[in-house]
Order: sequence, then C-alpha cells, then structure tokens
Amino acid sequence: MNTTTLERITPFVNEPIKDFKNPTDAAAMEAALAAVKRTFGKAYPLIVNGEAIETEKKIRSIDPAHPSEVIGIVSSASRETAMRAIDVAAHTFESWRKTPADERASYLFKAAALLRERRFHYDALLVYEVGKSWVEADADMAEAIDFLEFYAREALRYAGPQPITPVAGERNEMVYIPLGVGAVIPPWNFACAIMVGMASAAIVTGNTVVLKPSSDSAVIAAWFVDLMHEVGLPKGVLNFIPGSGSEIGDPIVAHPKVRFISFTGSKETGLHINELAAKTAPGQKWIKRVVAEMGGKDSIVVAGDADVDAAVEAVAVSAFGFQGQKCSACSRAIVDASIYDAFVAKLVARVGMITVGDPADPKNYMGPVVNEAALKSISEYIEIGKKEGRLVAGGKRVGSEGFFLEPTVIADVDPAARISQEEIFGPVLAVIKARDYEHAMEIANNTEFGLTGSVYTTDEQKIERAREDFFVGNLYFNRKSTGALVGVHPFGGFNMSGTDSKAGGRDYLLLFLQAKSMSRKL
Repeated sequence: MNTTTLERITPFVNEPIKDFKNPTDAAAMEAALAAVKRTFGKAYPLIVNGEAIETEKKIRSIDPAHPSEVIGIVSSASRETAMRAIDVAAHTFESWRKTPADERASYLFKAAALLRERRFHYDALLVYEVGKSWVEADADMAEAIDFLEFYAREALRYAGPQPITPVAGERNEMVYIPLGVGAVIPPWNFACAIMVGMASAAIVTGNTVVLKPSSDSAVIAAWFVDLMHEVGLPKGVLNFIPGSGSEIGDPIVAHPKVRFISFTGSKETGLHINELAAKTAPGQKWIKRVVAEMGGKDSIVVAGDADVDAAVEAVAVSAFGFQGQKCSACSRAIVDASIYDAFVAKLVARVGMITVGDPADPKNYMGPVVNEAALKSISEYIEIGKKEGRLVAGGKRVGSEGFFLEPTVIADVDPAARISQEEIFGPVLAVIKARDYEHAMEIANNTEFGLTGSVYTTDEQKIERAREDFFVGNLYFNRKSTGALVGVHPFGGFNMSGTDSKAGGRDYLLLFLQAKSMSRKL
C-alpha cells in the first residue's frame, strides 16, 4: 500500500440520520416507498462466482405488517450449491488475498457512496421487509454506511507499517494477512447494517465470503450483493447463498475449507455454531475462528437520585424502539424502591403514548414483530409474565392482519423470574424493584448475558461503582441502552452475549486477520 493513501483520506465521521420532519426528506421517502412497492414479487437468484442461479426451492419474503404481500421470492440454496460456493470462495481467495489493501478499500468507499444515493429506497425496503419505522430504517442505513467507511479506513491502517521494537542487526516487520473463506451469517433485525458490516469487514481484510442471510431479510441482502458487484467487486469474493439453516447451516460451518464463521443471532444458534466449529473435519488445516454476537437481557438501572422523567423516556425508547427487537434493547428496568411507584406511573403514561401500526405510515412509532413465530413466542412470554408480575400496560395483539403487539410492561417482577432472565426479543419490559443501589447492581448482573446496560444517577460514586462492577460490554450513563455508533461505541458483549466482537471498533478487523512476523539479519 502507498503509505500516503491513508493520509489522503478524510477522518471518519458518522453518517447523520435523516430528519423526516424536513418536507424534502419526507417526500423522498414517500416516493421511495411507492417505488419499492412496485418491485414486490420480484425474483432474486443465488449468486455464486458472479453467476445468477435460480432454484426450485424458494424463500418468500413477506411484509410483516401485511403478510399477504410478498416482498420478493428468493432462491434457496441446496447443500450442493452451498458447497460449490465454498469451493469458489476458496479458489478466489488465492487471488483476492494478494489484492492491495487500498484497492479492496476502494470497493467499500464506492459502495458507501452508492448507498447514500439509494438510501431512501433501502430505507423503504427495511420498512417493508422487517417492519422498521422510517427513523429506525434510516438509522440502520446510516450504520451500514458507517461500517463501510470505517472498515475501509481501518483496513488501510492495518495494511500500513505496524509498530515493533527495533533491534540492532536485524530488519523486522509484522504484517497482517487474511484468514481465508468466511461464512457470514447475519440477522434480520439490523438487516442492512449488521449484514453489511459483517460482510464488508471480512472482504476488506482480504477474505472471501459465503453470505447466508436470514430468510426474513433475504431481499435486502440480495440488493447489497448486487450493489457490491455493481461497484466492481470481483466475482467469487462475495457469494450469496440464502437457504434453510437446517439444510445448509451445519454443512457450511463444518466445511474444512471454511476458516471462520461470523455470526449474529440467538444464543442457542451461536453456541451450536461454536460447538460445531470446534470439531476438526477431515482435511481441515486450522482451528476455526468464531466471531459471535448473540443475545442480551439488558437492564437500565434507575437510582434513587435519578432524573425520573429522563429515565422513563430512556426506558421507553430503549424497550420499544423497533418493537424491542434489538439485542441492546432494555428488557429490564431496575428501579430503586424510593422512586419505584412514581417511576412506574410515569412509565405507564409514557408507554400509553406509543402508536402501533403499519410502519409505512410515519405516525406509527411501533410496527409489527418480524414474523408469526415471533408473535407466538412473545405472546407466550406475555402470558408467563402475567403470572410472574403485574401487567400495567399492553399485553394484547393489535389487529388481526399483521404481527402487531402492544408495548407491554409488567411490574413487580422477581429478579429470578423467567421474564427477567430469558431473552424475549419483543416489546415486553419487566420492571423490578431494588431495595437500594447495591441491590440494583446485584440484580443487574444476575443473568447469563452481558451485552448493554445503562445507569441513571447523578452520584459520581454510583457511576464509579457501575464502571467497576456492571458486567456488560457496552455501558451507558444517563442515556438509553440502544443506539451504539460506529467508531464511538464499539459494540459487543460478555458471557452468553457473545465473543465481545466490538463491531465498529479499532479491534474488530483483527478478528478477520492473522499476524505474520518477519525478521531479516543484516
């Protein structure tokens, strides 16, 4: 790499989220919604080695607000096609790994520029395919652009000279080289951002990818794969193989040519991938690397001295933004007994202001949950919660067509209750009374997860205590528990929340690289 390349690039700055109160942006979004709706029912093929492959088996991506509407019909990969994609990726790796870092980074910069141009159309697709509100969809897109811009710069930094201690009589250096073929398995909840971030991080570091997106968000992944080829990414670097996890998931993870698995999703699936990847297949030459971001059971602690109104607002936004379908969502509010009753009363009033309905209408804050299975699972947890605590808000399905649920608050929950311990991944909040701050800290750490947490207090000693003892990967003070920014809040958690991957941070690309130290005697 030319050593001046990184110096010529402007410093990274986060992409701002659109203000849809601006009539121009609102009009552009309305137009994009209409345009994307006209594409409903389109067929999307697999892409292997740049070749479009239609299969008999299909994935029907539907609008969770209107399940009769088919967003797109996506070909579903067979085991044989998935194995071929891995072979293609392995072959392509031999040339891609030698491609200069600035050339690899250039594809990400070009992709970011193109995403900006088509941003409202991607926003609209997120509204339709996974039920995001306008603002949530645009925040997803802003994060996707941020990942491309940030990781491109990071790849150039890692390709530059690395600091080592000089020694007389030797010329020494350390370089970072790519791993090989990566299986990238992203989730549906940040259908563009996380998918783009995981895939682009692997690609820009010189690896090749087989991309298996969630069946609930396969269309937006198909859009991105097409976009990457449009900007000139060589065929075979990014291969698109959506399909049934039961049919192709395990064979991909177990394949001896797969060097690493990058996964975001549930704890159960992540643990299964980790276990399977640890088994050495015949012909395998390496210990596979697993990069896993899994679940959370995230708490906002509200101390007795907190600004109650501010805490209520943060809890409501963190718990019910995108229907609570974020791994960082607040699913437990742990409140000091001295302000508990006032907090619950104000929270119930605030939650009552939340509008639920078709997210294509910007007046609605909450849209549907992602699919019928999620609706059923969350509803079952609500019934459990009614027995474990006091239902103070919500608790019912909204309408009969889409997968809509009311924002639900269950108070007086025991810290050991199921709805306090198990990830629900929906608009359900448990409110727990703590005797005091010490008790609150004890409760905050009593789950198997450790992803995000927030503390509301004006007491510096309480803040310091949480800094030392609140065991989460992303800890916030006097702000919501969601909304991590690339480069600002490197994201990833502890314990059963994953491998602390720190996506969007300066360490992240190291997960897709290995160091090679070289010494020459003078």
